[in-house]
Amino acid sequence: MNGGTLHWWQTRWFVAAMALLAAVPLLWPDIAPLVDLPGHMGRYRVQLEIGRQPWLNQWYDFRWQVIGNLGVDLLIVPLAPLIGLEPAVKLIVLTIPVLTVTGLLWIAREVHGRIPATALFALPLAYSYPFQFGFVNFALSMAWALNLFALWLRLGRYDRVALRAAIFVPLSCILWVCHTFGWGVLGVLAFSGELIRQRDRGHGWVHAFWRAGIGCIPLALPMVMMVLWRSADHVTGQTADWFNWRWKINWVQMVLRDRWMAFDLASVTVMFLILLKGVRDERIEYSRNLALSALFLAAVYILLPRIVFGSAYADMRLAPYVLAIALIGLRPRRGLSFRGAATFAAMGLAFFGLRIAAGTYSNWLYDRDYDRTLAALDHIPDRARLVTFVGRRCIDDWESSRLEHVAGLALERKLAYANDQWSMAGGQLLTVNYRAAGRFAHDPSEIVTGRRCRGQWWRPISTALKLLPREAFDYVWMVKPPAYDPALTRGMTPIWRDGSSVLLRIDDRRPIISREEYERLTRPIRQRRPPAEPSRIAI
Repeated sequence: MNGGTLHWWQTRWFVAAMALLAAVPLLWPDIAPLVDLPGHMGRYRVQLEIGRQPWLNQWYDFRWQVIGNLGVDLLIVPLAPLIGLEPAVKLIVLTIPVLTVTGLLWIAREVHGRIPATALFALPLAYSYPFQFGFVNFALSMAWALNLFALWLRLGRYDRVALRAAIFVPLSCILWVCHTFGWGVLGVLAFSGELIRQRDRGHGWVHAFWRAGIGCIPLALPMVMMVLWRSADHVTGQTADWFNWRWKINWVQMVLRDRWMAFDLASVTVMFLILLKGVRDERIEYSRNLALSALFLAAVYILLPRIVFGSAYADMRLAPYVLAIALIGLRPRRGLSFRGAATFAAMGLAFFGLRIAAGTYSNWLYDRDYDRTLAALDHIPDRARLVTFVGRRCIDDWESSRLEHVAGLALERKLAYANDQWSMAGGQLLTVNYRAAGRFAHDPSEIVTGRRCRGQWWRPISTALKLLPREAFDYVWMVKPPAYDPALTRGMTPIWRDGSSVLLRIDDRRPIISREEYERLTRPIRQRRPPAEPSRIAI
């Protein structure tokens, strides 16, 4: 397998070209249009400025602590002073799909000896739905986990086990600090890879299993860090919603979810057809190493609940990587002609190129929407007490507006108050302490709907405007809100408008409803609700 001339898709220049191609969709937008990213950027601004702007302590509490969710938060510390916060975030986020592509191709090279043509079909998963959702610390840790797994395999292939143990003790700790999920996935992949290596050395399954566990001990130190983190008194967050089969199936279908539902589902179908060829086509086979890795990851995906330590969509995040490892686990059997392999490679390259072109155009459209919406910030003074309401439907449209956390950019650019920040002790470095805002202090108070949505905390726009504590805010920013009664904005002056979006200055701070109506509207809100279901997808 290692002899002979390299084909064009197996060369280093091709890997470099694919890595650079993966960066293209993120080159044009000033801010990567990822759902949660603007909210994270608001937190980064507080992180950088709270020492110089102590008045931020009136709104937020920011405390450095060792948690398994600090990837981008730490990287902006040296980068932001050099090039600015927004360019620093863009640079870091841009590297995630690049590293994902290099990691997948490097793993394929280590396992198969050469990059199989079928591996190119996995590359579009560099822009998987979890990445589009803006889970940037998670996605960065997963990109690094793929590359570290390739390094683990390489050192094992050369039997440099002692060196591997020495360098993976600190590397595993760094990966855990980036995001716990990446460390956990690396552990699963490393164990499965070592298990097959021990089998290939002639050990039986039981003995190989034992030796693989011993070999993975250098990855175990973060377990102590995990126990210390999660056992702290201030840490909150529940683990819930196990074995939600309907949504586990949905997450697999949505691994490439972006803008065009038919196109995204067709792309996923292509990937599954390639996997099916590995079973039915005698010209293609699965690597034992990566097939076992994919099975282990699939088992973890099935066992994971939807909410882990208060963090939602835990199982959804793993789905694309199960598929990616399975795809790069395919390889042509011996005897397949160059023409046949080249045909697979050309098809895979065309598939990746088509997804990149579509993603580039999609991000350009999102960027235009961002520019129109963010024009409102020119009319907001620095340090404004701003409450933001972003409209959405109860049914989850396939194409997200990517504006759900646009309030975070008001905090990032204007140091204005943002009511979209996550406030979960122990899960984030930032918590919200602006008590005057009441129920409008943090996420998800920024989301408003046309009616009450079953199983969700979102408020109807009419209820939000009625309950809003006007004395706590100076401005109301409504971004594509549902229809509402203009009487509910009595005492507010419009100072910017774009379509249905509007920025209002609060002039009259008196409540617009009676105490009795306030009690009636807040009564169902005070009742305890079960963990919210993900919104139903609009098909």
